[in-house]
Amino acid sequence: MTFLWHDWAGYVGVVLVLLAFLLLQARKLHGNGLLYQLMNVLGALGVALSLVFGVAMNWPAFLMQVAWIVIGLFGIVHSTRARREARELGDKFTS
Repeated sequence: MTFLWHDWAGYVGVVLVLLAFLLLQARKLHGNGLLYQLMNVLGALGVALSLVFGVAMNWPAFLMQVAWIVIGLFGIVHSTRARREARELGDKFTS
């Protein structure tokens, strides 16, 4: 059995998503943390690439990965804004 680059991208993607979920459940990562969100986005991207370049396209699985990426990016933007606002609010009280 020959593994092509998109096969590896899919396997790495699955490992990233599952590892992120495991670390979240073990309370080693926070759901709104950047690392957790990045692991999910990159994992979903890897799975999506394996679906696009694989032998047969699985549209429901592909759409789920696109949604996973969009939700993860939303989480990154939302968390970044919240951290920035908290930092700015903290600066106002220390000045």
